[in-house]
Amino acid sequence: MPHKLPPLNALRIFEVAARAGSFSAAARELHLTHGAVSRQIEILEQWLGQPLFIRQGQRMVPTVHAQAFGREVSTAFDHLSAASERYGRIATRKVVRVNAPATFAMRWLIPRLDDFRKQQPEVDVRVSTAFSNEAGFNGTFDLAIRRTLERGEQFESVPIFAEYQTVIASPALLAQAPVRDVEDLADGVLLYTETRPGSWESWLQQAGHASLRPVRTLRFDHFFVTLQAVVDSLGLAIGTFPTLAADLDGGRIAAPFAEVRAPGNTYHALVPRDADKPLHLRAFVEWLVQQGEAAAAAGGRKGRRQR
Repeated sequence: MPHKLPPLNALRIFEVAARAGSFSAAARELHLTHGAVSRQIEILEQWLGQPLFIRQGQRMVPTVHAQAFGREVSTAFDHLSAASERYGRIATRKVVRVNAPATFAMRWLIPRLDDFRKQQPEVDVRVSTAFSNEAGFNGTFDLAIRRTLERGEQFESVPIFAEYQTVIASPALLAQAPVRDVEDLADGVLLYTETRPGSWESWLQQAGHASLRPVRTLRFDHFFVTLQAVVDSLGLAIGTFPTLAADLDGGRIAAPFAEVRAPGNTYHALVPRDADKPLHLRAFVEWLVQQGEAAAAAGGRKGRRQR
């Protein structure tokens, strides 16, 4: 049976307008007039039988319903774009689409991608990020990286490395207010991350000070925000390694109790079982595993030297 689709040109313009938040912003992005955008939105509203935008001052802004619809349309366009690249004859480069947690992508994966590019110069790696509190998987990807192992038959899972946790702070903060013993943490500001509950409790248990309570705390929603607060000397946090090894080696952060380590999660590369697995994708998975083994080995050597 034929698909019952809305007018595709109107749908394309609507997706931009919903994402950009107004007719004017969409007109600028698409190099159209405000009136042209308005007419296409009106066509789509007539097809759907309900309004998608409402006037707010001088602007036309998407309704809550339109924002949700726009996200669905964006995802559909992502799938179409990916399929066109993958199966189109004009594709000249091989692509690996990776979806990874934001902190892992920014602090561990992206800084290492130049090494993969040197080994596989004909392959483009495109990274999209996910937040720890997002349920499920969004967007189009060839491989996802997660800190928890997905159950079921949907994915083939390959472990990359196991994290460990320890206290981190900025060198400037430690110079100003030295932390020599675990008990000194009670006088500092401890930074917590909502998407990583129990991190401080786990580390303090490992350090033999489970009952320690700080005078002051600050809480942030995601770890990359907490990490920035650490760098800006707002307090001390629990950091994960080897994910943050480059930050430690570069002097961006310090680990005052590096020898005290609490176990963390294991990162896994997840490849959909029903997806194509070309040679360049398998090469990328093998490269991830090699990088993870090297990072874990380097972390172990540093721990032995510090003890």
